[in-house]
Amino acid sequence: MSKRVCFPKSAMMILLAAAAGWLLLAGRGLAPEPGEAGNASLRQPAGFAQLVSVEPLPDAGMDGAMCQWMPASASGSFLTAFQEEVRRERAAEANDMDREPVRTIRDTYPTYSAVAVDLKNNEMVLQDENLFQIMVYDRSANTPPTATMTEPIRIIGGHETKIEFNCGLYVDPESGDIYSVTNDTVDTLTVFSREVRGNQPPTRELRTPHGTFGIAVHEQRNEMYLTVQHTNMIVTYDKMAAGEDEPLRYIKGAATQLEDPHGIAVDTRNGLLFVTNHGHARDPGGVGSSGPGGRITSAPWREDTVDDDGQVGGWFEPPSITVYPLEAEGDVAPLRVIEGPLTRLNWPAHVYFDSENQEIFVANDADDSILVFAGNADGNAAPIRVLQGPNTGIKNPTGLLVDLVNDELIVANMGNHSATTYPRDADGDTPPLRTLRGGPLGKLALAIGNPGAIAYDSMREEILVPN
Repeated sequence: MSKRVCFPKSAMMILLAAAAGWLLLAGRGLAPEPGEAGNASLRQPAGFAQLVSVEPLPDAGMDGAMCQWMPASASGSFLTAFQEEVRRERAAEANDMDREPVRTIRDTYPTYSAVAVDLKNNEMVLQDENLFQIMVYDRSANTPPTATMTEPIRIIGGHETKIEFNCGLYVDPESGDIYSVTNDTVDTLTVFSREVRGNQPPTRELRTPHGTFGIAVHEQRNEMYLTVQHTNMIVTYDKMAAGEDEPLRYIKGAATQLEDPHGIAVDTRNGLLFVTNHGHARDPGGVGSSGPGGRITSAPWREDTVDDDGQVGGWFEPPSITVYPLEAEGDVAPLRVIEGPLTRLNWPAHVYFDSENQEIFVANDADDSILVFAGNADGNAAPIRVLQGPNTGIKNPTGLLVDLVNDELIVANMGNHSATTYPRDADGDTPPLRTLRGGPLGKLALAIGNPGAIAYDSMREEILVPN
């Protein structure tokens, strides 16, 4: 029997030398002296094992580990010495792999993806999607231009919190509990009581569908509404749902015209749900069941989206806002769709519905703007106000909130490490009333978020990172 042992190059050299000595000792006589006569005698049949020649192995291709068969008759002391040499070689290789990088490209400042306000405690809560944490500030905090940042009152973050790619946010107006939606990796909605800080487990958690993004809550109905990007779906849960609790109902299907839904808001006065869609569509009903976005059509274009196995691919629709009854369920068509070039929608992220003034506020990510529509807007409707321009300080806004108590609009900007506050009815290139910064003045975010690959352009000497 034999044992198979893997070892690096230097250990192989030791083995060959040791094996040579072992084979010579195993002979039944003394080996001839080196020379032509000796070599000739070694080549004569002797009836027992002989060492004929020793030839060094080539260096090329020998940098990695090698595997050889070791005779079971090898002595214990030989095996011990050999294994110790292997251990030393592997330890050296491990130390080499643990080297520090030459340099690191990473944004070390928070990027704010969503905002909520705890009016009862006069606090502003911000999702930091870059460093995977929730940051709580004084609501009226204003970072001086000379300061690097404003220090938070408390931070919730760390492995135990299950916070990753945290994009949706809600604060219970009575208890101050923080509801945090995670996206891309950890399919868990986490809830933290107001007392939680640091790296602590959630007070409560709920298993959610993969790709959940936005959250809205109807306090009177005790219901929680979540958008799901990848399956173009809205799921409704009991507000106190936990663990593996199932949704109360779904909105899903070709007729819904849900196309990569992101933000969601509730009109409590009229019983409506408003959903922003990026426009990435797919047909859940199979070939020929509907046209783009669920619109019924003969659809000759669909031939280009069907593969050899009959699977239907996706397509692009214009960004939109779709509106549903609060109790909608199943494959239900929207009551109305705000869509078209006049809307100026471009990667619309979170949305807020001001029930008191009947206005729709949209964080328009790719356009660096906040769009405000009339509550009854429909079709290719232009916004009634657009907050945009260099004086606004708005850069890649994804989150926003209307504070009706203080008549203010708060915007979370992922593009420049800031949260900016304006009068609720601000329009045009209006400067903010206050700016809370998590990084130096004027510093833009690196915009690296969930990178899936990397490439190097040697001609331009640029690193390419798709996110």
